[in-house]
Amino acid sequence: MVTNFPWLTTHWLLPVIGAVLTLVTPRSRPQLAKTCALTASLVTLAVAVVLVVQFDPGGENYQFVESHWWIESFGARYELGVDGIALVLVLLTAVLLPLLLVAGWNDPRLGESAHVYVASILIVESMVLMSFCALDVLLFYVFFEAMLIPMYFLIGGFGGPGRAAAAVKFLLYNLVGGLVMLAAVIGLYVVAGTFSFRDIAVMAANEGLDVSPGVLNALFLGFMFAFAVKAPLWPFHSWLPDAAVESTPATAVLMMAVVDKVGTFAMLRYCLQLFPDSSRYFAPVIVTLAVVGIVYGAVLAIAQTDVMRLIAYTSISHFGFIILGIFAMTSQGQAGSALYMVNHGISTAALFLVAGFLVSRRGTRVIAHYGGVQKVAPVLAGTFLVAGLATLSLPGLAPFVSEFLVLIGTFAKYHVAAVVASSALVLSAIYVLWLYQRVMTGPRRAENDGMKDLVPRELAVMAPLIALLIILGVYPKPLLDIVSPAVETTITAVETGGQR
Repeated sequence: MVTNFPWLTTHWLLPVIGAVLTLVTPRSRPQLAKTCALTASLVTLAVAVVLVVQFDPGGENYQFVESHWWIESFGARYELGVDGIALVLVLLTAVLLPLLLVAGWNDPRLGESAHVYVASILIVESMVLMSFCALDVLLFYVFFEAMLIPMYFLIGGFGGPGRAAAAVKFLLYNLVGGLVMLAAVIGLYVVAGTFSFRDIAVMAANEGLDVSPGVLNALFLGFMFAFAVKAPLWPFHSWLPDAAVESTPATAVLMMAVVDKVGTFAMLRYCLQLFPDSSRYFAPVIVTLAVVGIVYGAVLAIAQTDVMRLIAYTSISHFGFIILGIFAMTSQGQAGSALYMVNHGISTAALFLVAGFLVSRRGTRVIAHYGGVQKVAPVLAGTFLVAGLATLSLPGLAPFVSEFLVLIGTFAKYHVAAVVASSALVLSAIYVLWLYQRVMTGPRRAENDGMKDLVPRELAVMAPLIALLIILGVYPKPLLDIVSPAVETTITAVETGGQR
C-alpha cells in the first residue's frame, strides 16, 4: 500500500516531538514533563492502532510505503514500510510505552532529572519504530546503532549501585556488534550496488548476488553477530542480566521487551531474506546455540537468589525459543517466533514490573527476604502468579501458543533440538513456581507486615497486560492472520534462494 499521508514518518516523529516538549519543561515541574511524555506516547499508540486497522493482511507485503532520496550519491533512500511482522512489533512498542511511563511515574531515582528520563524513553521508542519500518539497509543501521545512546544513559543515569559498570558493558557489547555489522553493510553495498532492502532481497531470491558463497557467508555472519548480541543469543548474552538488574524496572522492560526485539526481527528480515543460502548453511549451528541458550537460561534462573536477575535469565531462555523458531525455517516455527516476540514482550513486562512494585516496597531483591506476601498483598500476589504462569507458558495464556508453534515447527526439521528445547517447559515450571512459593507463600515474615497492596496507578499498569495475556492466549488468530503472509514470503525467499 502506497499512501499519500506519511503515516510511518508521523508515527516515529511523534515520540521525538514529545521528547523535545518534555526537555523544555522546567526542571521544577517534573509532573508536567511526565504528563507531556505520557500524552505523546498515547498519541503514538493511537496512530499505531490506525495502522493496524488500515493494514490489509491479504494485500501487498509492504504497506504504508514512503520512499524519498536520502543520500543520493550513496544510493541511500529514506524508505519506510511495514509487513505483518513489523506491524505487530510496532503495535507492541506503542502499547508498552505508556504503561512503562506510568509504571515509573513515582520512581525516586528520577529526582530532578525526570524530564531527561522520560525524554530518553521516548527517543528510544522513536528509534525502535524506525528500525522496524526501515526498508533501506543503511537507514536501518543508523537507527539500530543510535538507540544505544539513550539506552546507555537510561541504564547508567537512573539505575542501581552498579549501573555505571552495567551501562558500559551494555554499550561495549552492542558497539562491537554494530561495528562488525557496519563492515558487513559496506560489503553488501559493494556487492549489490544499492542499500535498498527490497532490491537486494529480490536479487538474492532470484539470480543471486554476483559473488562467491564465502563472501556471502562472511556478510551474513557480520549481520548475524550484531543481531545475536542485540537479541541476545548465547554466548553473547552476558551483558543482559547486569543491565536488567541495575536498571529501573521500566528501563529493563524497555530493553528486554522492546529494544532486544529489534535483533530477532532483523534476523527474520535481513539475515534470511538477504542471505538465503547462508541462512540455510548456518542454520544447524544457530539452532544448536539457541537450544543451549534455552536450557542455559532456564537452569541459571533456577539457581538465582535475586528476583530481578532470575527474571532476566528467563528472557535469555525465551529469546532462545524465538531464534530457534526463526532458523527452523518452517512456517509454523517462524509464525510462532513472530508471535513469541509479542507475547514475550507482554509477559516479561508483566512479570518484571510487578516484581519491581514488590521490590520497591521492601527495598531488597533477595528472594529469601520475602515470604507470606500473599497474606498482606493478595492482589499483588495474584498478579505475580498470573504473570509467572504466563512466563512458564501455561495453556490459556499468550506465550503457550507461540512456544507450541515454535516446537512443532522445529520438530519438523530438527527432532533432537525440539526434544531438548522441550525440557525448558519443566525447568520453567520449577523456577516460576519455586519463586512464587518462596516469595508469596509460607509464614509471613515480620518485615512484610506493613506491605501495601497494589495501588490504582500500579493496577492501571498491570490490568492491560494481564488482559492481553489472557485474550491472546485464548484467541491469537488476529495476530497470526497479520504475521502469516509475511512469514510465507520469508520462507519462499529462503527456499528459492536455496535452490540455486
